[in-house]
This record gives sequence, structure tokens and C-alpha cells, in this order.
Amino acid sequence: MILKHLKKYWHFALLASVFMILEVYVDLRQPRLMAEIVDQGILGLGNGGVSDIGIVTNTGIRMILIVIFGGICGILSNVCTNLCSQNFGNDIRKSAFRRIMHFSFSQTDDFSVGSLITRTTSDVTQVQNMVAQLIRGCVRCAMFFVAGSIALVSLAADFGTVILIAMPILLLEVGFVLWKTNPLFRLLQNRLDRMNTVIQENVAGARVVKAFVQEQRESERFAKSNDDLVSTQFRVLILMSYMRPVMNIILNIATIAIIRIGGLRVEDGSIAPGTVMAAITYLSQILNGMMMLAMIFQTVTRGITSSRRLREILDAEPPVQDGAREDIPAKFGSICFKNVSFSYPDNDAAVLRNISLDIRGGETLAIIGETGCGKSSLVNLIPRFYDATSGTVEVDGVDVREFKLHDLRDRIAVVLQKSELFTSTIRENIRIGNPEATDAEIEAAAAAAQADEFIRQQPDGYDTPVAESGMSLSGGQRQRIAITRALIRKAEILILDDSTSALDFRTEAALQSALREQYRDVTKIIIAQRISSVQNADRIAVLENGSIAACDTHENLLKSCKIYQDIYASQMRKEA
Repeated sequence: MILKHLKKYWHFALLASVFMILEVYVDLRQPRLMAEIVDQGILGLGNGGVSDIGIVTNTGIRMILIVIFGGICGILSNVCTNLCSQNFGNDIRKSAFRRIMHFSFSQTDDFSVGSLITRTTSDVTQVQNMVAQLIRGCVRCAMFFVAGSIALVSLAADFGTVILIAMPILLLEVGFVLWKTNPLFRLLQNRLDRMNTVIQENVAGARVVKAFVQEQRESERFAKSNDDLVSTQFRVLILMSYMRPVMNIILNIATIAIIRIGGLRVEDGSIAPGTVMAAITYLSQILNGMMMLAMIFQTVTRGITSSRRLREILDAEPPVQDGAREDIPAKFGSICFKNVSFSYPDNDAAVLRNISLDIRGGETLAIIGETGCGKSSLVNLIPRFYDATSGTVEVDGVDVREFKLHDLRDRIAVVLQKSELFTSTIRENIRIGNPEATDAEIEAAAAAAQADEFIRQQPDGYDTPVAESGMSLSGGQRQRIAITRALIRKAEILILDDSTSALDFRTEAALQSALREQYRDVTKIIIAQRISSVQNADRIAVLENGSIAACDTHENLLKSCKIYQDIYASQMRKEA
């Protein structure tokens, strides 16, 4: 899943590697040119010991031109590497977000919001860095190691002995550090998940925190999650900090060995002093390449950890999938529950038990019952937010599992108790329900939802900006905007899931009157706690412990249903 995104940019990766090879070739060419300047230009070994400034000048100019060429190649390699890694990361982030948007509610709960944020931000960045390092770093290190070793040995075979001794020690150190740090990288990302979750919860619930004066407690909770993150990061950095000093020691010892061997060879006349200088430079390039390789291994190890976390998102298949039905039935708004039972994923306790209920097109059905009796769970099965554990739910005579999700949900408008608004204008929040809606249609729907008056009183009317999560509006105002958004959808089925709880009795009565008069052909399912919210419905279903205890009109339920009588009596006493 991840590699397919990288294949699109293989040409950038190839060009980056080619330019990197040219850049490294320039670096490897420099020591021999410097040796030529020292031996021929300064010491005049080929000219009877007489210095030759011409050689110094000409070779120096060649070095400058080659360095400029190498610099240009380095710039082009960086550009191509970034084009590859950044575009790759961009595609991965978009794919992850698209998959998250199709997650079921249970999948979102399993991952947690904080973890999903970390995966689409930090983890994508880690994978981007890994790709960039693999393109540039691996080519550079391989070139320095292979070509540098060949060049070093070509100067004097004895120099190869130094590399053969130093290299295993370096590899053992790198292997040990990576072995110790590898398990910490996943722990590090998990700790980052936790910290992001704490931040997200406290920003979203800031009003609750302030209302209960819990700033100190939440600050301490954040401090703990942050301390856990820092402590894990510190353990990684401590382990990595051993690497460079040890490598520097090995580099210096190897340099001393090269000087010693080179000195002996200069004495017996088998090599020139400039060759020793070139050997030291080659050795430095080879060992620095190994140090860079250690850093690459760290980045790659962390990137692999992040890629696994991203694959968990990208490979996750939502349990609710499109049906295979191609022909779309006519829209009547009828709904039928046939022996429906339901349990939430990873929970064997039945929330709904053997529900059978027919709802006619254009009918207004209210659902009432105590908290936790399964009211919201029941209506969540209609747009397939969840699938029934057993039994079938039908819309317009067709099992909802046979519909394509878009076709099914296009028939349904849902308003939840918690009204989710986005950081935009009021008009754009309403238009989410129907992007093609005209201003006149928006205003008509707002009038029916009893929202038009307060919207016009806002500083910029319908173009007034809405703060994050709608916090600049009251609960009742948010609910009315959400109802407007549902009405503008012009769906055949309207589900109001306790979405008028923040409205006063007069406003709610006006809303119900508008729904009866202007949306009489729409099938309306109203979940509420208040008798006043449901008593004018065509029928009222009374739920108790996940089963339908009764379903009838308000008047008949008052005569025949003990549960409904108790609810009515308790609310009348409170109002009295």
C-alpha cells in the first residue's frame, strides 16, 4: 500500500541518485588532485625538487571547477530527493485521511483521535525522512565506502588493512545501538499518541475543565504524558550519543595508523607525501560515510516503525462496506426493522433485542425511553453507521446492506444531539447538507428550523464566521443550524436524535409545526426525552432494555403503557 505511492515518483529518485553519484565522484576526485598539488606543484618531485606554481594554479582551477560542478549536482540531487519524498508524503497523508474518513465509529474509537493525528502528521514525516535518507544517504555512503576503499587501497595495499580492522568495530557499534533503540521508536510514537490525545481532549473540553476548575489537574496530566515522551526520547538520544564519540576515536586511531604506515612508505620511497595526505582524506571520507550510515539506520528504523503504524490505517478495512445493488429503488421513505438485534463490536452485551417495527413513508415516529435503552443505537442502523448483528433493516423495501453507502445515506439526513459545526461561516456550515443549495433555499430551511431570526442578528448574518466546533454560538443555536443543514438536504428520511434538547418549549413547538406543515412527505424519526417533544407524533415507540415495550399514539399509550405513564407522570410533576 505504501510502496505504490513511491512508484509514482521513481524518476525523481533515479535522478537524485545519479546526481548524488556525480557529487560523490567529485568528492573522491579531490584528494588525488590535492596530492598532485603537494607532490608535483609544491615539492616538485617530478621536477628535481623545484616547485611548479603553474601546476598549483592549473590544478587549483580544476579543483574549483570540479567543486562547482559537484555543488550543482548536490543541489539538483536535493531538489529531486525532496520532490520525491515530499510528494510521496503528501500522497500518503491524503490516503490515510481518506481511509480515516471511511472508518466506522468503532474503528475510530479503537485507534483514538490522538493516535490518528500522530499517524497522519509525525509518522508521515518519519516515513518522508526515511525515503529521503534512502535516496541520498545510501547512495552517498555506498559510494564513499566502495569507491573510497578502492581508491585508498590503490594508493598503497597496506592502507586496506586499516579499513579491514576499523570497519567491523564500527559495524558492531552501529548494530548494538540500533538493537537497543529499535524497540524504543514504537514506544516513542505511542507516547506521542497519548500526549496528542490529552491535548485534543482538553482543547475540545476546555469549558468543562474551566467549569470544574480542573486546570491544575489537567496540567499535571499533560505534564505526565509529556514527561513520559521526553524520558523515552532521552533514552534514545543517550544511546545515540555514544555513537559519534566512539566513531571519532576509531577515526583518529585509524588516521594515526595511516600516518604511521604512510610515513614508513615515504621513508622507503615507495610513495610520496601527497599520497599520504590523500590516504588520510579517503579514510576520513570512508569513516564519515559509515557515521552517516549509522544516522541513516536510525532514520530508517524509525521510519519502518512509522510505516507499520501507517499501514495499520491504510490496510484497515471498514466493517461497513458498499452493497452490490446497482438499481436504486424509488424513494418512499419507508423503513422496516425485521427481528433486529445489535451488539457493539468487542462487546457481547446485546443493546437491541429482536426489534420488529414498520415505519411508513411520510410518518412521524417518535422514540422515547430511559437513558441507555438503545434509542440512538436503533437509528444508527438505518444509515449503516453500524450493521445489525442479526435481522435486517430495510429502506424502501431493500436491505440497507444491499445499497451503496452513498446511495443509502443520500436518502437520509441525521441531526445528532451534539451538533458538530466546522470553522467556516454559518452559510457554509448549512451548505454542507447540500452544496448546490441557493441562498433562498438556505434561508427558507433556516426559517423552518427557527434559525433565521437569530442568524440575521449576527454581525455578518449568514456570513458570520463560526469558531472551532461552533463554540461562538449557544447550544440551541448550534442545534438549529444543524437542523437547517439537515433540512436543506431534502432527504426522504429525517432523523432527529435528541437534537432539540437545548431548545425552549416555544421554539421547539414552532419547529415541530414547521416540520408537520412543510415537510409532511418526509419520514421523520424523533428521539427525545421530553413528552412534549413526542406527543404530537403519529406514533411513539417506547423502548425498554433494548426492546420495544409499546408503539402507539400518545393518547393510547397513556391508557395502556405503564412505562409511558410513569415517564409522563414524572415529567408532569417536575413541570408542576
